Amino acid sequence: MESRSLRYFVAVAEELNFARAAERLGISPPPLSRAIRRLEAELGVTLFERTTHRVARTPAGDVLLAEARVALDALEAAGRRA
Repeated sequence: MESRSLRYFVAVAEELNFARAAERLGISPPPLSRAIRRLEAELGVTLFERTTHRVARTPAGDVLLAEARVALDALEAAGRRA
């Protein structure tokens, strides 16, 4: 799992909207959606329930959000300390 995948996931998990998350990340929605689907395939879980009007985190998505925030904070701290 790459840190970029985690950053993408956190943006979607916080925004609960692929278009807003893509804008926040400075990318377009289709590559973001593909990246999230790849992450779900890699992990073997569904992270978001998607409908045409709504995006919601699954229980697995809730767990990953908490852990991803810790992991990304640790990476940032390691970079600062180095």
